[in-house]
Amino acid sequence: MQRPTSAPPRVAAGSARLFYAFDVGAAIDLEAAQRALAGEAALEKIRHKGHAPRHAQFDPPPLLVLRDMPAIEVAGLRTLPQVEVTLWDFGGVTVAFEAPIVGFDLEELAACATRLASDDRAQDAARALLERLVAALRHCIDHPSLAEQEEDYVVWEVRAFEERLAPDELLAGHESVVARILRAEPDELSDQEVREAVETVVRFGTRDLAIVDWNGAFLLDPEPADTLAVLEFANLELLELRFLDDRLDKALDRAYATLQHPRSMWRIFQRERTRREIAAVARLQIDAALLYERVDNALKLHGDQYLARVHRAAGESYGFAEWHHSVQRKLETIERVHEKVHGEAADLRMETLEWIVILLIAGEILLSLSGIFAH
Repeated sequence: MQRPTSAPPRVAAGSARLFYAFDVGAAIDLEAAQRALAGEAALEKIRHKGHAPRHAQFDPPPLLVLRDMPAIEVAGLRTLPQVEVTLWDFGGVTVAFEAPIVGFDLEELAACATRLASDDRAQDAARALLERLVAALRHCIDHPSLAEQEEDYVVWEVRAFEERLAPDELLAGHESVVARILRAEPDELSDQEVREAVETVVRFGTRDLAIVDWNGAFLLDPEPADTLAVLEFANLELLELRFLDDRLDKALDRAYATLQHPRSMWRIFQRERTRREIAAVARLQIDAALLYERVDNALKLHGDQYLARVHRAAGESYGFAEWHHSVQRKLETIERVHEKVHGEAADLRMETLEWIVILLIAGEILLSLSGIFAH
């Protein structure tokens, strides 16, 4: 690995993009939300590099809301006095801050990244903004509730350096400091850590470069809008997978609790309770499966190979495969538990009917015997 042989380049045009992802409910009626926001919201579509089919988009397109907000001083950066709030139909929302980094060199960006890792001011402002927005759009949200879980991601996008610097030259001469920016580390990293931080590189042309890591991304791109949109969604996708996995854990606990209720014929007098337990388990399973499918199918990138590679790179960094496997396994487990609970309820009904038949037969025998003895 080559160490920097010259002074770190200085940014001529670029910004730090701070993405914060939240879940605000089971679903959002985007058309109703657009009407409620009275023209300040618009459907967001991906602006592709080069030629790409029209269907390579979000499906359905999310709703983009621009909100004025006082600038925030965070980690040596100052955000613009306007934030982007993007609402998805499956209940996910992202809040995006933009902080210009013009005049910063790479070493200064590494120092900002380190401070940003422990500075919650932008994150707290994002949550406060969403609390107000959810209150205003409550009638548009199914089961409105701002979840405690959230996910953050930082994209350092450089549209140009003060001195002409090709992407290959950036990696060849400054990969060590770029790795520190991505990992938010103040000290020099080992060669192995540097390689792992900058190993996922996606490129469209000779002038652009996207380095995607689990903690953040670094873009050298004169037109980064499409890449930013995909990375923003991938961060939200990670949050929804974590949120879904947590909900499935709670659903499994509830399903196991239902399964462990003692079997007794006296439960026949609690049929309504049993029915509610079975319905609750089934509802949790259906809600989880619907959320999983809606998130998984929200981004259609067939035909745009570059953005598909960006999304795949983000997914590999986040461990999407492991999250998907965990969600699928838990959904299958809940299905088996649901079948078991339903089967036990059916067995209980059959056993109760058998006892009723036995008691009726015994009653008839007793009546017959009492008639014989009476004569």
